[in-house]
Amino acid sequence: MPNRTRPAPQPKKHSRKPAHPKAAAPGDPVFAQPLPSPDPTGFKDPVTDQNDKEIASVEPVPQPVGNAVEPILTLAQVYGSQGATKTNAITASGQIVFHCVGDTGSVVGPDTQNLVSDKMVSDFSEANPADVPSFFYHLGDVVYYFGEATYYYDQFYEPYRDYPAPIVAIPGNHDGVVWSGDPETTLEAFLRNFCAPSFAPAPDAGGLDRTTMIQPGVYYTFEAPFVRILGLYSNVLEDPGVISDQNGTYAALDQRQVAFLTAALKRVTSDKFNGAVIVAVHHPPFTGGTTHGGSPDMLADIDSACTAAGVWPHAVFAGHAHNYQRYTRTANGLTIPYIVAGCGGHSPLEAMRGTYRTPYPVDSTLTLESYDAADYGYLRVIVNATTLTVEFHPQSDGGTTKTPDDVVTVTLATHAVS
Repeated sequence: MPNRTRPAPQPKKHSRKPAHPKAAAPGDPVFAQPLPSPDPTGFKDPVTDQNDKEIASVEPVPQPVGNAVEPILTLAQVYGSQGATKTNAITASGQIVFHCVGDTGSVVGPDTQNLVSDKMVSDFSEANPADVPSFFYHLGDVVYYFGEATYYYDQFYEPYRDYPAPIVAIPGNHDGVVWSGDPETTLEAFLRNFCAPSFAPAPDAGGLDRTTMIQPGVYYTFEAPFVRILGLYSNVLEDPGVISDQNGTYAALDQRQVAFLTAALKRVTSDKFNGAVIVAVHHPPFTGGTTHGGSPDMLADIDSACTAAGVWPHAVFAGHAHNYQRYTRTANGLTIPYIVAGCGGHSPLEAMRGTYRTPYPVDSTLTLESYDAADYGYLRVIVNATTLTVEFHPQSDGGTTKTPDDVVTVTLATHAVS
């Protein structure tokens, strides 16, 4: 059994010693290191728990701050004192750009993670400020195999040490699962790093400068100009994803997340919000991968909230399956892209069950439009007043290639997909 009393990780020796970055104001967040540093060639704290026993049942979901029905976090909040300036600039530019991907944690070393994070960082060199990403929304499985604090330095803080923007997240199953003999509780490390009460030096960052994030919980609405992302936590099972007690099937759970999603969707109407609405969840409702399956009962919970609110999302993002897949689903008379982006660095990538000529009709309501099971990569999402565009960028194209390998655009007013 591996030793669970590892020393706290220390920062790696880089080729240059940067000056400590200054926050804009006391208590403000810090994101990237002030000067670029070379990628590490190995983990300081290698993963040794591959054969440890996982807990096989769902875990209780922590209450959000203040027990809010709809916990809300805004882009302005995560930029601290610069929040108003940032959001005003985005609004004036007419669009917002952000990154999205899941399953970034690696257990064999940093190489595959760095391939993706380095290409993501290259997007910050855009000549037009409106094209520069404003944040990274992580789709879960930040660390593997267990969500322990000891893995956050190698698998999160080090790969994104040069990422110069906020990173917010929903947890994946590996972030919540605990080793059967570990004293840590489910999601303890995730809460410490992503749901801290204020921006502060991260205890698991090993001396790197990125501060903790201030999310109100593991499920929440993230609001930014032109877009709302409704993030759900689909718990610790390998399959399926679970967001409710499912009529008493899971005694540890309740209906809080369905109530949250319903309230968040109803507020879209009451606020007369005309921007993009995205549902984000770690486990995909649909997947054609060979390792992971879909979650039809979880999808039924999501659909029930949409039906109760009378509002359906413009897109659904997920990870978990370690590749890229894009589906179009017809629901409530609308066409909705369901995108799987679990290719953020976890090795190995996941093969598909077959070789498909796309578009491939899965059934009368679902079509597989595109997939890539051979590349690590990420989503670049662009939202303006009329459209939501999602691009898939494989890392194999290199940092100087800006043309995506797959693109889908949704007209916000009509849900028309092109």
